[in-house]
Amino acid sequence: MPNQPKNNTPAKFIANNRWLILSVAFLLLLYLLLPVLTPFLIAAVLAYICDPLVDKISLLGYRKYQFGRTTSTVLVMLAILTAITLLLLIVIPLIQNQSLLIVERLPSIVDNLRTTIEPWLKAKFGISFAIDSAQLQEIISKNWKTAGNLLGDVLQTAGTNSMALIGVVANILLLPVVLFYLLRDWDQFIAGIGNLIPRDLIDKTTDLAKEIDQMLAEFLRGQLTVMLIMSIFYSAGLWLAGLDNALPIGIIAGLLNFVPYLGPALGMGLALLVGALQFNTFSQIIPVLAVFGIGQLIESNLITPKLVGERIGLHPVVVIFALLAGGQLFGFAGVLLALPITAAIAVALNHAKDNYLDSDAYLK
Repeated sequence: MPNQPKNNTPAKFIANNRWLILSVAFLLLLYLLLPVLTPFLIAAVLAYICDPLVDKISLLGYRKYQFGRTTSTVLVMLAILTAITLLLLIVIPLIQNQSLLIVERLPSIVDNLRTTIEPWLKAKFGISFAIDSAQLQEIISKNWKTAGNLLGDVLQTAGTNSMALIGVVANILLLPVVLFYLLRDWDQFIAGIGNLIPRDLIDKTTDLAKEIDQMLAEFLRGQLTVMLIMSIFYSAGLWLAGLDNALPIGIIAGLLNFVPYLGPALGMGLALLVGALQFNTFSQIIPVLAVFGIGQLIESNLITPKLVGERIGLHPVVVIFALLAGGQLFGFAGVLLALPITAAIAVALNHAKDNYLDSDAYLK
C-alpha cells in the first residue's frame, strides 16, 4: 500500500482554533501587563466617551477656518482638567470641615448617647457605655495635634519607596499625554483595527462592534446625564433641608450614582453623617432622608428609564456584579474593563440565543 500522508494533528488543531488561541494569548498578555496599563485604560475610556464631542467641535469654525481635530482635543482636555480641579476644590474642603466637626462634636455625641440610649440598653440588656467623654476628648486632641506630622511621614515613606512613588507620578503624567493622542487619532486607530480583521469576518465583526458601541454609548453617556441631573437634585434638596455643605455632598451623591443602588447608599451615608454632626434631633434628619428617598424614586422610575433605557440589556444587578468582580480580579483596571467586557458578552449571548432559537435543536 502507498504511504498515507501523516495527519499533522497539532498544526491542524492550531489552524482550526487560531482565533481562540490568539484571544487567550491576548487576555494572558493583558493580565500580565495590567500594572502598567492603568493610565492607558483610563485614557481609552475617556477617549471613547469624549470622541463624539471632539468630532462635533472639530467641525465648528468661522468662515474658512475650522478648529480641526488637534484644537478640539486640546479644548476637550482643558474642560476635563477644569472639571476635575473644581471637583477636588469641592471635595477636599468638605473632608477637612467634617474631620474638624467630628473632632469637636464626637464627645458631645457620646454624652447624648449615654443620656438617651444607655438607660434603655442597661434596663433591657444590661449594657452600658464604658466611655469617658473627657478621656475621649483628650485622646482626640493629642492625636489631632500629631496629625500635622502626617505629610512628613508620607514624604519619609515615599523616600524609602522612591521607585513606587516614581511609578505613581509617571502614571499621572502619562495619562494626559496618552489621552491627547488617543483623542486626536481615535478615528485612525479604529480604522487601523478594522483593516486587520479578515475580510470574510468583517461584516459580522462590524455588526457586533456597532451593537456593543450602541449599548456602551447609551449606558455611559446616558448615565453621565443622569449623574448631572441627580447632582443638581441632591444639592438643591439638601440645601432646602438645611444641611451644611449641601453642594459638595449633593455633587458626590450624584457622581456616585454611577454605581446603581450602592452609590446613592454611600451618598446618603455621608449626608447622614454630616446631619448627625449638625442637627440635635432626629426630626431634623428626616428631610435629608426624604431627599434621598424621593431622588431614588425619580431616578429609578423616570430619569434612568428615559435617558438610559432598558434596551441596553444590562440589568443594574449585572452592572454591580461586573464592577465588583472586575475590581476583585484585576483591581482598578478591572473596574475600567468591566462594562465594555460585559457589554460584549451580552451582545454575544444575544446572538447565540438568536442562533439557538433558529436552530434545529430548538425547533424539533
